[in-house]
Amino acid sequence: MEDRFVAVDPDPRREYRHRLEERSAEVGRRDRQHIWIGNARLGVAVLAAVLAWLAFSAEGISGWWLLAPLAVFIALAMVHERVLRLRATGERAMRFYQRGLGRLEDNWAGKGETGDRFSSEQHPYAEDLDLFGRGSLFELLSIARTRAAEETLARWLLEPAGLEEIRERHQAIEELRFRLDLREDLSLLGDEARAGMDAAALPRWGLGRPLLDNRLARAAMAALSLASLATFIGWIGFDWSNRLFLWVLAMNASVGLLYRTRVLRVVQAVEEPAHDLALMAEVLVRLEHEHFQCPRLAALRKQLDTGGLPPSRHIRRLNRLMELLDSRDNLAVRLIGPPLLWTTQLAFAIEAWRKRTGPAVRGWIEAVGELGALVCLANYAYEHPDDPFPEFTEGPARFEGEGLAHPLIPESRSVRNDLQLGPEMRVLMVSGSNMSGKTTLLRTVGTNVVLAMAGAPVRARSLRMAPLSVGASIHVHDSLQAGASRFYTEITRLRRLMDVTRGPLPLVFLLDELLHGTNSHDRRIGAEAVVRSLVDKGAVGLVTTHDLALAGIVDSLEPHGANVHFEDHFENGKITFDYRLRPGVVEKSNALDLMRSIGLEV
Repeated sequence: MEDRFVAVDPDPRREYRHRLEERSAEVGRRDRQHIWIGNARLGVAVLAAVLAWLAFSAEGISGWWLLAPLAVFIALAMVHERVLRLRATGERAMRFYQRGLGRLEDNWAGKGETGDRFSSEQHPYAEDLDLFGRGSLFELLSIARTRAAEETLARWLLEPAGLEEIRERHQAIEELRFRLDLREDLSLLGDEARAGMDAAALPRWGLGRPLLDNRLARAAMAALSLASLATFIGWIGFDWSNRLFLWVLAMNASVGLLYRTRVLRVVQAVEEPAHDLALMAEVLVRLEHEHFQCPRLAALRKQLDTGGLPPSRHIRRLNRLMELLDSRDNLAVRLIGPPLLWTTQLAFAIEAWRKRTGPAVRGWIEAVGELGALVCLANYAYEHPDDPFPEFTEGPARFEGEGLAHPLIPESRSVRNDLQLGPEMRVLMVSGSNMSGKTTLLRTVGTNVVLAMAGAPVRARSLRMAPLSVGASIHVHDSLQAGASRFYTEITRLRRLMDVTRGPLPLVFLLDELLHGTNSHDRRIGAEAVVRSLVDKGAVGLVTTHDLALAGIVDSLEPHGANVHFEDHFENGKITFDYRLRPGVVEKSNALDLMRSIGLEV
């Protein structure tokens, strides 16, 4: 089914509630049908019991009458199975829209895929910006139903894309934004594929060298099977000598033993890939029915076809071979299989499929992964209609945001700020008390850069920026296992950020409480040297501090540095924040008042 012509309400809350009501009503209808059919089956069973008693005890009617309730019972069972299947589908659709409303109502954390397996302490910003884990950016974005899509989405968040790539993603997201039926269908089809498919092992199998790749040998197998069948028929039906049949049987046994090891390896190797492809088949079939306009989506759709045929045709062929392979457990096949070289011939056919179609498997998975990731970003764009795509500029590092907010903070609690970094203003030193908003500002900038470089809309009224890489030192702590202090962990992180500046993209650095783990004298000298080195390498960024002595660092960088701050107010034993970014250095501290408010004598 294509959904580009289906009218979708631009208000996601209204559309989700409407569809949830429709799906709920559908589930209600299926429940009533389930109850009715269950009662009907019970009634038919009672009727059959009565007819059986009349036929075999009272001998009043013929036993043939039992065929009527039996036929009705079988028909009801078939209909009942379909009703239960449709009810389960409706329930999954309800959960899809319930999760969507949960995201819109800030009730989504811990209810989706967290992506913990993608996080790494060695990454320059993954842990600092809460990309993965409970309540993370990945959990907010991901509605992926295949592991390939999850892996692609995670890679996009971890690796900034090129400018041309980003612009292609923008076009694709705009085309997919209102294809809600496609997102719903994929959410219903992909549960098993997400849980079971190994997106890495499957392409390796497809690209592996075939273990049985000899056309002459394959033709000889077929000839021996036919010879075995012909000599058996001649012996039984035409009084041929049984020696000829036994001679062919012995030859077949010898050939079977000769290929036995390789045949077993083929059979063992194909079981998991065939299972994974079967899991992915429904997702592929759904995507095969889509027709896209933008070049990127059209190319991905074309990538699915192999030899002019859609992947579902190729997968069905492999599934038939696997069904024939599984039939070896049948008693009749156990008897006729060895003379016909049943398993050996199937192994040759499977390897022929792998040689012809296997190399395309990687392309299928990559296309499914990219389409799935684009669907995730399109879903985010639909659910956040006020979030724009950033405007990209050429040239040196630049980040100019109006109305910036953090995408993980609900709109009702967000306080938006403007911020400008670029060739003229390279560094902002952010001062303020605890909980005033300093670290949140760093994460707001970093997360919006990650979204922008992944091709997604950003949480801002507008954002103009150059393509940037991100480097952060926010979530820094000591490690008992590694025997590393917080200070050593931090300077190691800073060393990695210096390495990032040698990459193809300019760096935006986000440093929270820079060099907090050392004395004031060394901290002042070291912090200034680090910031100056980053600026000299073309980077821009923000540094937060409680230590007002560090505020003087920007004096040496004028006019390319400035101080900004967050304020707080302490009244009647309660501290309040407005989270508004202001120019200059913070002029007061609430630390002593806060300590006294909880009973400390200071």
